[in-house]
Amino acid sequence: MKHLILLRHGEAGFSDGLDFQRQLTSRGKENLNRLGQSIQSDSLKVDFMYCSSSTRTRETAEIIKKYINVGAEVYTPEIYEGNLDTLIQLLENTPKELESCILIGHNPTISLLIAHLTRAEYVGLQPGMMAKIDLEISEWNMIGLGTGTLREVIQ
Repeated sequence: MKHLILLRHGEAGFSDGLDFQRQLTSRGKENLNRLGQSIQSDSLKVDFMYCSSSTRTRETAEIIKKYINVGAEVYTPEIYEGNLDTLIQLLENTPKELESCILIGHNPTISLLIAHLTRAEYVGLQPGMMAKIDLEISEWNMIGLGTGTLREVIQ
């Protein structure tokens, strides 16, 4: 069994520049720290992190890493630019020996991924919300439709 955590970036402000460069608001940072404190007692350790390379997701990762022990990290624009297939392909390429992964991204794609993996109703993650999924697979390249069970949604 593999374990996947999906995290939508924290609340971001508006920008005169590009959407890609939007930064977290102070409220977004506070909410992420509150989320981190609520999961800190779980002593979460994650083998691998995929994170969109947008400003708000990188800021989200820096905050959440205070509360989750993260192994290797990859920051990629594919998560920002991608669709459901892109996220699945990314996860399929996770090294098979790793047991757990966190993906920090954007809506609507990250919420679509939850519905796809769990065959459950659409769970619209709000900014700073996290979903924990247990995957009934032995290797990451087996991930797909209905391979997961939504264990918990945390705000």
